[in-house]
Amino acid sequence: MAILTSHTLNGSDGTHAGGIAVTLRNLESGAVVFASEMDAGGRLSQQIAPAAVDPTATYELVFDTAAYWAARNMPASVQQIALRFAMPDPEGAYHMPVILNPNSYSMWCSA
Repeated sequence: MAILTSHTLNGSDGTHAGGIAVTLRNLESGAVVFASEMDAGGRLSQQIAPAAVDPTATYELVFDTAAYWAARNMPASVQQIALRFAMPDPEGAYHMPVILNPNSYSMWCSA
């Protein structure tokens, strides 16, 4: 079982960014692997069956941030954050944390 985790932090005020809708899609097949939401603490943890992981595919993890910023009355240029990456190990652990701001973001990956 592969596991994909994330943590979203609001870089404007230093709080956890919870409630953000997130979708993982296999870009080769177009299949949605999962659609979920960051919990109240800005965390996500999703198990992915090995059969759903194609080691040769590119995946796209999309955070829909528009509603998050709108709920805070903050105009935002960044409406979505899309991270593209590979999952070469169907049993691997992939962590994709993001620090988001209305007009920028920073991310890193640990696999």
